[in-house]
Amino acid sequence: MISSDNTNIPNNTSEDFNFKKMISVYLKQWKWFVFSCIVSLGIAYVNLRYTAPQYLAVAKIMLLDDKDNSSTGALKDLSLFSEKEDAMVEDEIQVIKSRSFHRNIVKKLKLNIRYSTKGRVYESELYKNSPIVVNFIESDSIINNTSFTFYTEILSVTDFNYRINEDDKPKKYAFGETIPTFFGGIIVTPKDKNISNSLGSKIKVKIIPVEYIAESLKNRVAIFPTAKSSKVVQVSMTDPVIQKAKDIVNTLIDEYNRSTIQKKNQISKNTANFINERVELIASDLVNVDDSIVKFKTGNKVTDVSSEAGQFLNSSALNEQQLDASRMQYSQLSYMKDALGDQSSKFDPIPANLGMGDAAISQLSSRYNELLQRRRTLLKSAGEQNPVVLELDQTLAGVRQNLQQSINNSTKSIGIQIRSLENQSKRINSKIYSVPGQERKLRSIERKQGIKESLYLYLLEKREEATISLTATSPSAKIIDEAYNSNGGPVSPNKKIAYIAALFLGLIIPFLILYIKNLLDTKIHNKEDLYKEIKNITILGEIPRIKSGEKSLVEQNDRSILSESFRIIRTNFDFVKRGRNNSDYNNVIFVTSTINGEGKSFFSLNMALTLSNTGKKVLLIGADVRNPQIYSAIKNKESKDRAEKGLTEFLADDSVSIEDTINPYTINNIGVDILLSGKVPPNPAELLMSDRVKVLFDSVSDQYDYVIVDTAPAMLVTDTLLISDYAGHTIYITRANYTERRILNFTKELHLDKKLNGMLLVVNDVKQSNFGYGAKYGYYGAPVKKRLFKRK
Repeated sequence: MISSDNTNIPNNTSEDFNFKKMISVYLKQWKWFVFSCIVSLGIAYVNLRYTAPQYLAVAKIMLLDDKDNSSTGALKDLSLFSEKEDAMVEDEIQVIKSRSFHRNIVKKLKLNIRYSTKGRVYESELYKNSPIVVNFIESDSIINNTSFTFYTEILSVTDFNYRINEDDKPKKYAFGETIPTFFGGIIVTPKDKNISNSLGSKIKVKIIPVEYIAESLKNRVAIFPTAKSSKVVQVSMTDPVIQKAKDIVNTLIDEYNRSTIQKKNQISKNTANFINERVELIASDLVNVDDSIVKFKTGNKVTDVSSEAGQFLNSSALNEQQLDASRMQYSQLSYMKDALGDQSSKFDPIPANLGMGDAAISQLSSRYNELLQRRRTLLKSAGEQNPVVLELDQTLAGVRQNLQQSINNSTKSIGIQIRSLENQSKRINSKIYSVPGQERKLRSIERKQGIKESLYLYLLEKREEATISLTATSPSAKIIDEAYNSNGGPVSPNKKIAYIAALFLGLIIPFLILYIKNLLDTKIHNKEDLYKEIKNITILGEIPRIKSGEKSLVEQNDRSILSESFRIIRTNFDFVKRGRNNSDYNNVIFVTSTINGEGKSFFSLNMALTLSNTGKKVLLIGADVRNPQIYSAIKNKESKDRAEKGLTEFLADDSVSIEDTINPYTINNIGVDILLSGKVPPNPAELLMSDRVKVLFDSVSDQYDYVIVDTAPAMLVTDTLLISDYAGHTIYITRANYTERRILNFTKELHLDKKLNGMLLVVNDVKQSNFGYGAKYGYYGAPVKKRLFKRK
């Protein structure tokens, strides 16, 4: 349903992602997908045809632990030579993949000398099947670093042709004759006596450096464990010659086992030599240790260190008791000395029992305390100046002095005794302290003696084990499966995968091209694209693209797609016209566009013919006075009375009437009046601002049912806007694959600012595959195209 402010685009059309719509965009280009798939499959076929088949040789081995091999058992328990019992599988894989192993394989199998014969498609290697053998005079060190190629052709059982380059002139040599080269002479000999069976054979001989072949094998041989934490390892390799692949895999395993056996034997020999040296050295050390014990006891004059240490401890305890008693007595005397020296307490009694056995001090102390008691008694009845009291004071002073003198003498005596006991304690303690050192030294010597003895016995045992292990060395890898062809046939090229990959590329390449093309596309293609840019302006319809050789103007009783498109636009326009019901110029239709080349004149002429075909009186005015196109389209058509003057003459000359400028034409049996633009004026804008423009439109709008005006592009010039007031409706033409999306902003501005009356949109030059909807079913009643396959 069409209205004045929206279009008849279905509601399910939105800017949201639509998977079905996206797929339909690519399905429209199915021919490119088919072509790309055919080309890709063709390339895949040619590649498979000219690619040598590859065969897979697979072998399985189990990596054995060294803990069961006696070759290293002699040194396992020694801390200095301890090794891990279980070698990591990954580490062993790296050992197997070492360059030295592959270098030995190349030399052993002579892979650096390659014999091949050229077939119709590719070269085939003659591994072990070559009828000739190349021998070298120079040493292997030179040959192993040489890169050289030559060609031979067997002529007879005795002669052959030789050339360095395939296009060189051949030289004839006899088998066994020396051929000079830049690295030395070579000799070609028959491999067997049946050389006559190979007469005429052309053989290419290529000498390749050993290091290059070894590096190539290292990259081509695959080694990996069959399962996690498994010691079973799979060794595989692909090669055009299955026997060669098998030999390489089997030789690689043999080299690994040979290397490990050689390594273990070398370890056993080194172990035996080492143990013999250590046995002799330890025997000598045992003799030295015994001598050290004898010298120690003799030098320290001891027989039993433990018993003598007990005696020293008893003496030390007794001395400590005496020393503690003396120190206690010394402290008591010091206390009494301090008490007697204090004048403030000279009349206080002193302890009488601190003499510690000294009778003089004890007696003086008792005498002193008795005199103090008598003095206190006298003081109760007499004063301190009493003669008796004064006499007692003198007596107390004398006793106090004697007591101090006795304490001083006793203190000195006890101090001398303390120092004597301390010196004696030091002597005893020094002997006690020396006992642990002597005992420690003796034990250290005895410990060395025990270690040497146990190590001596241990090495004697291991020497016997190492001697036995030399005759019982086993390899580190157990062969589970020797090399075999795992698939029974070639593994590559895989035709199924190759064709699937080719088919995938055939689909993805055009998809990417179309995706990038659509991503970079900035033009509209149908009314759906136009609706996404402008949603508030009615879209009348789409006009299909006119192919070369097809008619570009509608005809009477025409059932072509072009005619049907204009009929749809005419019907939609009549519906819009009835809805608007303009009072002025309702039958005047302006046709314009954004830029030139979008098909204004084409649409104006065909729209006029379509309306006239319904029996309406229609006038077509060529108002694009700067670049008129209508006349060039109808100049060969029939006209009853062709006027010499056009629109520009009418606007510029008041004497020219409207009737003088209108030309009646019969185009494809359809009659229509046309007012051509006339001569191109020097001032088109000023001319269109003339008052006679209003006279023209007032007159023709009354005389005709429809007046269609072909105007200039609205963005390039101002001509259309100058006369836009006389338009009841404006049909704005856009062109598929031509009109840029960004310039449609100008169209929206015109509509928003209401510079053009009653704007309606039409999409011109639309591919039938890009019609907004319904195009894939064709037009009802149109002739059906014949198809290759027809459903019954």
